[in-house]
Amino acid sequence: MSAIRRALRWLPALALPLMAGCSTVVLSPPGDIAAQQGKLIVVATGLMLLVIVPVIAMTLLFAWRYRASNRKATYTPDWDHSTQLELVIWAIPLLIIIALGAITWISTHLLDPHRPLDRIAPGRPVPEGVEPLEVQVVALDWKWLFVYPEYGVASVNEMAAPVDRPIRFRLTSSSTMNAFYVPALAGMIYTMPAMETKLHAVMNEAGDYEGLSSHYSGEGFSHMRFRFHALPEEGFSQWIAATRAGGGALTRDEYLKLEVPSAREPARRYASVDSGLFDAVVNRCVDTDRLCMHQMMAYDAMGGLGLDAIDALARPRRGNLASGPFVSAGVCTVDRLPAPFPAAPQSVAGGLQAP
Repeated sequence: MSAIRRALRWLPALALPLMAGCSTVVLSPPGDIAAQQGKLIVVATGLMLLVIVPVIAMTLLFAWRYRASNRKATYTPDWDHSTQLELVIWAIPLLIIIALGAITWISTHLLDPHRPLDRIAPGRPVPEGVEPLEVQVVALDWKWLFVYPEYGVASVNEMAAPVDRPIRFRLTSSSTMNAFYVPALAGMIYTMPAMETKLHAVMNEAGDYEGLSSHYSGEGFSHMRFRFHALPEEGFSQWIAATRAGGGALTRDEYLKLEVPSAREPARRYASVDSGLFDAVVNRCVDTDRLCMHQMMAYDAMGGLGLDAIDALARPRRGNLASGPFVSAGVCTVDRLPAPFPAAPQSVAGGLQAP
């Protein structure tokens, strides 16, 4: 027993070097939404430890007390039931599960990413007349694009926001599912091509924080990181002014070049952005030669465009998906089918060949 006690004394000293590289930003973040999520993690972990710690302690105690060499332990081979013990074993975990379920359910709805903020910090509601800062986020391969429609500027692998002002993120992806995550700001939120997700958050302390992709998305995933600058209102205004003064123009053609996969991209800024660029990314029609998704759905609802639309739909797309993989090589119509109807059309490179 004395050997075990001596080992336990040295355990903290052995664990500290292993924890030297750990960051506590997830459990003590400066952003209000992330802070509430961190508290939820602590509460949930504490409730689970109410069962885990006693079970581990009793396991060690019973193993020591009822070891074969302990002749003083009570030996009762015919004992098989105790109502009091059964009540303790089942009632305590049941109460913990009920409490954990209630807390998680309430917190999940209060911290819903789509839910606009009603406060910027504990006891500090959102001031009247303050509009959220809208930031449009596009997950590219393998870099992040941020568009500020209110100011008409954009940036790559760098974003800024004023302290204590709510932020409304609109997020999408260019080609594959990804996950936007700033640990100091809020929990992660997925981005998906041809879809838009939302996230509401606020930063309460000025500083320079790290953002990253938390979902594997290919070769350059590990370098898909960016800097998040939380600035005072005056500092944010200066950042916008510097972007307008020293950035280029993010046109649709420039976006199609930016969309091409690349890794380790340096931060850059754009002084102007083409109107409606984000909506065009969501609808998969930044290339003006392509039909937008909402237009396709509208035409489909009206009965479709018929065979005359095939050439436009089959035209190879510029940008990230310029090489395909879906290009129609031919169309098989009922009028062109011979009799009897063949079992299956022959497959050729790039599409289906009509018989």
